Amino acid sequence: MADLRPGQRVEGSARLRRADGGRGTSAGATSWSSGFLPTTYQGVLFRNKGEPVLNLNNPPGLDDEMQAKTIEALRDLNGERQKVIGDPEISSRVAAYELAFRMQSAAPELIDLSGETKKTLDEYGLDREEPEIKASRGGGKGQFRAFAANCLLARRLIERGVRFVNLYHASWDHHSNLDSELKHNCLMADQPVAAMIKDLKRRGLLDSTLVLWLSEFGRTPLGENRPARPR
Repeated sequence: MADLRPGQRVEGSARLRRADGGRGTSAGATSWSSGFLPTTYQGVLFRNKGEPVLNLNNPPGLDDEMQAKTIEALRDLNGERQKVIGDPEISSRVAAYELAFRMQSAAPELIDLSGETKKTLDEYGLDREEPEIKASRGGGKGQFRAFAANCLLARRLIERGVRFVNLYHASWDHHSNLDSELKHNCLMADQPVAAMIKDLKRRGLLDSTLVLWLSEFGRTPLGENRPARPR
């Protein structure tokens, strides 16, 4: 699973989804929780607007030196408590504090795409034209750029040693209007996903990366329960 190596600057498991539009995942945060494993293995949600991770920036009046001392004090106090009760969640909490401190410098650099070449940005299709769609299932305006940026961020996360990266797009649940809505989502996803796979291969990362495309099973026509519509 996503073990955290000493000195790792980004989380071992990350989740990318749209934070400014579209529909959220049906299961919410449980989709990237650690389940029955210790919380060390829980994923971190990266946003595509504002702070990449919520509450990552220091509040006013708290500089890096003061925060480092705070983290050290918390580590010592939690370490003493750990000796008494032996709760593995305390170790997970200590690791999370220390990782968050390292991520404060790593995360802003991670989401800064200014260092990517124009060729790379064009391959992923960040600035391609987005067709109009009169439906909510497509996720609303801006989906093309947001999904393309997330595919590029996924490659950047993998480059930095993140072991599990999930890309979520929750607007595939089509029940009607398939001709326009399904075509819209396929156009949105096809180019950036292909670019990500080619990019991983070009950089030698595909040799050690398993790429899976997963979706819900959906309903059969008999389970849709729309008697007025022909099967």
